Amino acid sequence: MTQKYDVVIIGVGPAGMTAATYASRANLSVMMIDKGIYGGQMNDTAEVENYPAFDSILGPDLAEKMYASSTRFGAEYTFGEVQNVIDHGKTKTIVTDDEQYEAKVVIVASGATHRHIGVPGEDKYSGRGVSYCAVCDGAFFKNEQIVVIGGGDSAVEEASYLANLAKDVTIVHRRDQLRASRIAQKRAFDTDNIDFSWNKRTEEIIGDDEKVTGVKVLDKISNQESVIKTNGVFIYVGIDPNTQGLENLGILDEKGWVLTDDNMQTKVPGIYAVGDVRKDSIRQIAAAVGDGAVAGKILFDYIQSLSDTEIEA
Repeated sequence: MTQKYDVVIIGVGPAGMTAATYASRANLSVMMIDKGIYGGQMNDTAEVENYPAFDSILGPDLAEKMYASSTRFGAEYTFGEVQNVIDHGKTKTIVTDDEQYEAKVVIVASGATHRHIGVPGEDKYSGRGVSYCAVCDGAFFKNEQIVVIGGGDSAVEEASYLANLAKDVTIVHRRDQLRASRIAQKRAFDTDNIDFSWNKRTEEIIGDDEKVTGVKVLDKISNQESVIKTNGVFIYVGIDPNTQGLENLGILDEKGWVLTDDNMQTKVPGIYAVGDVRKDSIRQIAAAVGDGAVAGKILFDYIQSLSDTEIEA
């Protein structure tokens, strides 16, 4: 049987949980759906030092606190992988792998996934030297040696950011020239403590029992292996939005990101998007929380307008 709610939220990271808090506090029935544990990428973050009210907090601990807040006023949470969302106008059908839901409002908060390079040690040292977010984790490597893997805009721009914190930054790239914009390249080339390791393919991330100690690379020209000593490895080889099942709605750009206005509304009435899945997101916890608050507040007025229409009819 189809379960009915006022609001269904797809994704239970900081954006989705904040939206659930606002919506359920307004006495709306809310279901949060995620294919994984609540908290999203916070669960892979060792420490968070840039979130208001906390000098430092473990990512999983912050996720627990947000979840407790999000369910305080009755919002529910369930496991499920969304297969399809169907727009019927005043209602939407959300089809998961084993359930079906009906809602007046859908909030897409499914986030994005950093592409992995798939080498030994990457998963083992995630959160212990391997990171995908310079703003989140760069401060843990002050005055240390850092390796950035990638050659696009994100890699080069984040390397420039990290250079303000680290002793040395080495950009490891599999080609002999960068793919980043000329402005980003010039800034990196002009930075004294940024070095470049060209034509290198990352083979392995190595370390001891506690942390990363180096990156093993293969020179594609000489076919020789070497190890770059480092305390931190920042990987930027791309990021993909988690928007599977939403393709039929016409709310995505050509790369799969959700397009919204400043109120988090998509072009489909009753469908909102918050957090990292939005095209214009800066992909920070505080920003995701802000998105969730906006959508959670705005959607109440939308649902009220549906009720007013029914009364007039």
